Amino acid sequence: MKILAIESSADETGIAICDFVDGVFTVEKNLIASQIDMHRAYGGIVPNLAGKYHTENIMPLLRKAKIDPSAIDLIAVTAGPGLMPCLVVGVSAANTLALAWDKPLLGVHHIEGHIYANWIQDDASVPTLPQFPALALVVSGGHTQLMLMHGHGDYEIIGQTVDDAVGEAYDKAARLLGLPYPGGPEIDQRATSFIVSSDQRKLRDADTLPRPMLHNGNYDFSFSGLKTAVLYSVRDYQKNILLETGHNQKSICKTDYESVDLPEEFVLQMCYAFQEAACDVLVYKTLKAAQEYNVRSVILAGGVSANSYLRSRLTSEITDNYPNISLHIPNLTYCLDNGAMIGAAAAYRWDRMNDQEKKACHLTVLANPNLPIL
Repeated sequence: MKILAIESSADETGIAICDFVDGVFTVEKNLIASQIDMHRAYGGIVPNLAGKYHTENIMPLLRKAKIDPSAIDLIAVTAGPGLMPCLVVGVSAANTLALAWDKPLLGVHHIEGHIYANWIQDDASVPTLPQFPALALVVSGGHTQLMLMHGHGDYEIIGQTVDDAVGEAYDKAARLLGLPYPGGPEIDQRATSFIVSSDQRKLRDADTLPRPMLHNGNYDFSFSGLKTAVLYSVRDYQKNILLETGHNQKSICKTDYESVDLPEEFVLQMCYAFQEAACDVLVYKTLKAAQEYNVRSVILAGGVSANSYLRSRLTSEITDNYPNISLHIPNLTYCLDNGAMIGAAAAYRWDRMNDQEKKACHLTVLANPNLPIL
């Protein structure tokens, strides 16, 4: 089966042509038009601008893919969740192509796509696929969840963030430290640099931030307090500099704080402290849940799955301590938003649908920015 997949939920326009044969999912083409450079000046994604850029990018990408309509068996598109001005561009294109080519169409949940990036097998070197029951740690700019998978498409959310998602917290912490958007790669790079250049005592002294909800007895997360701790640390540093240069403590205002540049060494320390705190919570709760639910596989999914430290921490912890649990992390190509992951989720859903359900897939797909996965 050959699948055309479209992704446009945020700031990447993705088009993929994929194959699903005898239970093996491979990618023929995976084209992406990123908008990161356009949104960097605003410190985050501007929804209406993102929708505009999707409109400009989607047709050139479809032409570049050189699609043979007669070879396509199924069209898949991200239906939600996401930004409405972005979703409607991809959904409109998919509905139009499905109608023009008389092809079945599946609307796919964006997070389900990230999870199924772990089922993409591009070459023979890909290890065995995840086994059920599996535990998915979903980490992105909009989601932080622990999801128990009893089988394909059979999900149970056992924990999630009660406030900020971890990717959002990375972006906000980076902004407080004067780093550009997106903040995740910026913090990851600087934290790694600090580790490489520091001895154990220096690392211990720099590890000053709290681990929110680490031992609260459930699998929920909270990252707003960690972000606030970064804010207070930055403000305390700036305040001390201002006091040393003759400012009166009672008269210090916001513009005074903003006039104090943060030195590189302080920024490196804060990046390290933030990443240690965030990943400690993610890894601890994931491993605790994996043991409680006796899972066979742990899956990492979402944009933050590209984080080098989180990848290495999970790998070392599971390899060293849990030999009966397999760990699955997507190739970096498929960590961020892309069409291939949407195609993978669609393929495995199509495979378990009956004939009547497949016939119903000629109906129009609607965009839903709050689409639930359950």
